[in-house]
Amino acid sequence: MKLHYEVDGDSFLVAGEASASLKRTLKQLGIDSSIIRKTSISMYEAEMNMVIHAHGGVIDVEISTDKVNIILKDIGPGIPDIDLAMREGYSTATHEIRELGFGAGMGLPNMKKNSDNLKVYSEVGVGTTVEITVFLT
Repeated sequence: MKLHYEVDGDSFLVAGEASASLKRTLKQLGIDSSIIRKTSISMYEAEMNMVIHAHGGVIDVEISTDKVNIILKDIGPGIPDIDLAMREGYSTATHEIRELGFGAGMGLPNMKKNSDNLKVYSEVGVGTTVEITVFLT
């Protein structure tokens, strides 16, 4: 099964809708709740990063018999130092974003912790692609 989502990066009102939609789909498919939780957390964190840092993007999800594969692409500012961005607590979020309760620097670490495979590709001034894989067994 393939799913596609457009993420509006200009509205926190709709932020998280794609990950909520995927969560509903996984429930309908009868996927184990612990796998749904891991997948939902990973995708939500990535989706919120798209909203906070990149003004949105696209998400493509493929659900197969053995895994959920999520690819998120944006055309944001890119990540200058991925290793630094992977550290808990590191954030480039603005003061305004932090006042909204976001930008604590846990996005990428939470994606890594809740996925079975995480790949982050980024080029400054071009954008970022995040690939998340969660195995179903």
